[in-house]
Formats: sequence, structure tokens, C-alpha cells
Amino acid sequence: MALDLNNKAILITGGTGSFGKKFVEMVYARFPNVKRVVIYSRDELKQFEMSQVFPHSKYNSIRYFIGDVRDGERFKRACEGIDIIVHAAALKQVPAAEYNPMECIKTNVLGAENVINAALDCGVKDVVALSTDKAAAPINLYGATKLCSDKLFVAANNMRGKRDIRFSVVRYGNVIGSRGSVVPFFMKKRADGVLPITHPDMTRFNISLEEGVELVFHALEHHWGGEIFVPKIPSYRITDVAEAIGPNCEQEVVGIRPGEKLHEEMITETDSLNTVELNKYYVILPSTPVWETEDFLKVHNGQMVEMGFKYNSGTNTEWLTVDELRQQIRQHVDEHFSV
Repeated sequence: MALDLNNKAILITGGTGSFGKKFVEMVYARFPNVKRVVIYSRDELKQFEMSQVFPHSKYNSIRYFIGDVRDGERFKRACEGIDIIVHAAALKQVPAAEYNPMECIKTNVLGAENVINAALDCGVKDVVALSTDKAAAPINLYGATKLCSDKLFVAANNMRGKRDIRFSVVRYGNVIGSRGSVVPFFMKKRADGVLPITHPDMTRFNISLEEGVELVFHALEHHWGGEIFVPKIPSYRITDVAEAIGPNCEQEVVGIRPGEKLHEEMITETDSLNTVELNKYYVILPSTPVWETEDFLKVHNGQMVEMGFKYNSGTNTEWLTVDELRQQIRQHVDEHFSV
């Protein structure tokens, strides 16, 4: 049965972020009769700015709630009458998390617990939480908190009892052009004629905002509860991004920042024991499933990956070229972009 969000009430945490705005845009484009869309975030200025793009006068089902996922009571109040939660709120800056670890833990771990408790208490039907490639074999605090968050959402299915609710996770790589990412940083720095490169061999996974939203739609349509959905996406080399944005710029190697990896993983060798390959996605199954793996494989026409498989941005088989990167920047970041 195809996904239908018409007549559904949806809440998105961190809804004023890059993902949240694209999610709202695509929901209204596909499901014009959505019952309610609640933007839950803590920044009143960003909510005001977003309300200029999605005004109540045109989108009469949209609501803007100021609140923090750290505040369990406020969040529970916001969840009254909600059918679906998409949890996108997080503290994401790796160096900031290293310097302010408890703040990151309060939002990314304790905030996740608040989302789970509110969903269980308020009759929510579906919860999809956004993860990150940094949660796989984490070496920085941000990744460690998101791994904790992933574990919480997967394990929440063990606590649902007779409730009709499913929790799952989507995990993907860097979103090209998102706030705080390398593309807008390089575009700003290219006027100086020098682009700072952390390491010439560094690679990352790449996904567009649209593809990220499609992954959430896919999870909402197909999840049984407890899965971590991982898309098959291309990698890029950081030097190729620099070449795409500033071909005449000098590339200055400045060193890897605290908590950064040379390459990112989304599925580790250990994960391979519980990982299924589908057509466009991998799915990491819960280690303590609440349903039969064989039934899942049959329904989704999937197969278990080989033991020892890992999904790494440095050993990926699909890569974006410099020209493809330029095209993606023009398409997803700045339509007037030129070199």
C-alpha cells in the first residue's frame, strides 16, 4: 500500500533546519490534504523566517511550536493528536560537541528519550529518527550520541507493548549544501583564492535533501519497527569538491579537525551480521527483533549481505566526478553557481 499522509498529523523536531524545510515542502506538494504539520524547534527567529515561506494563510494546517526536545513536558504537549513524528533535531557540529559534550548529550540522547516517551504516551503511530554516518563506529562525541540515539529508537520497539506504534531510524551521509556543510563554506572562501583542505585523501558520502526526505517517506511506508535504513549513495573526495567550486584556487592542507574521520562508514563489519540488501537501500535489522527475519526478507525481497561486508565512503563503488559535483551544487545549492 503506497504511503498516504493525507489526513495525518505530523510533527517534525528541528523542523526549521535544512531537512525540515525540504520535508515540509515535499509533504505539501504530495499530500495537500495533510491534517496538520507541526514545526517543533527552539529558535523563534528561524520559525519566523520559515513562516514567511510557509505562512498559515496559505498552508492552513501548519503550526509552529517553540520548544526544546530537552523539555519532555513541553514536547509531550506538542504531541497531542499527532500520528507521525520525524525526529530531526540534534546538535551536529563535531568540534562544538567535543568542546561542549554534556550539551550534545542533553539534546541528542536525553532528547531522544523524551521523544520516545512522548510518542508512547500520546498514541503516536510512526516515529522515524534521523541518524548520521558518524554514528557507525563513532570516534567523536557527536557520533557517539547519535549511536546512543539510534539504539534508543530501535529498543523503543521492545517497550511498545500492545500499542500500535513503530520506531525506526534512517542513516545517511553529508547533505550537499546543508547549513554548516563544506559546500557553502568553500563557496564563501573561494573569494580568498585559497580553500582549506583537512586532508587530501578525505572522502564523504553524499545525499541531496530530496533524497533524504524520500528515505524518510520510504521508512514510513515500509518499516516494521527497529530497522535502520541506509541508502545506496555515492561518495566524493574533498579535493574534488574544492576543484568543483574553486578550480583556480589553491588547496591548503590544514589538518583533520578534532573528532573527524578520514572516511565515513554507515555499515560496519559487525553490522553485516544483521544487514539486509534491498534494491536501493540496506537495512540494519534489530539484534533483538520483534518479528521474524525470514518474513521480512520474503516480504521485501531482500537478502542478507555477506559476513564482513562494510559500507565505507573510501571503498564505495559509486563516486561523484568534479562535473557531477558542479551540477549538484547548481541544482541543490545555488542555481546561479558558475566557475
